[in-house]
Amino acid sequence: MAELTTLARPYAKAVFDAAQDQNAVDQWDQALAFAAQVAADQEVKNILANPGLSEQRKAELFAECFEEPLPEALRNFLLILAENKRLALLPEISALFALYRADLEKSVKLTIETAFELSAGEQQKLIDALSKKLERKVELESAVDQSLIGGVVVRTGDLVIDASVRGKLAKMAKALGS
Repeated sequence: MAELTTLARPYAKAVFDAAQDQNAVDQWDQALAFAAQVAADQEVKNILANPGLSEQRKAELFAECFEEPLPEALRNFLLILAENKRLALLPEISALFALYRADLEKSVKLTIETAFELSAGEQQKLIDALSKKLERKVELESAVDQSLIGGVVVRTGDLVIDASVRGKLAKMAKALGS
């Protein structure tokens, strides 16, 4: 996974810079997200792995998966990826693009897990506290995990903040066991 991200990074950065220059970050984000879904489809993976098809033909078949005709810039990007045998990197390229966009917009998507459903007021207090701490606009996705007993687990990217009772009990058990 890390090496796929390393391979995808220059493509994601280049397309993000181009999208900024064109003032089309939102359109590119949507197009790349859809392209990532297409590239993740098993039938598409089989087509991309077919050595009997030229890279040009693979790019054409890939472009046909879109409902509307592709803008020339996106068609050219797909062709470049195909020529370099990198169409399979589209999920990573899309994810990196989304990270670059979030960084540009000073926003972050967080997933929180709590033992019980939070009220709207509690969620807003948590959003306000996290926004202040992270100095970013917070988009919150919540889930309930009763095994936490109490507290909250916050996840974003590779950052995990475990302030749950289960987490504290596990730390205490580890400390007592050593």
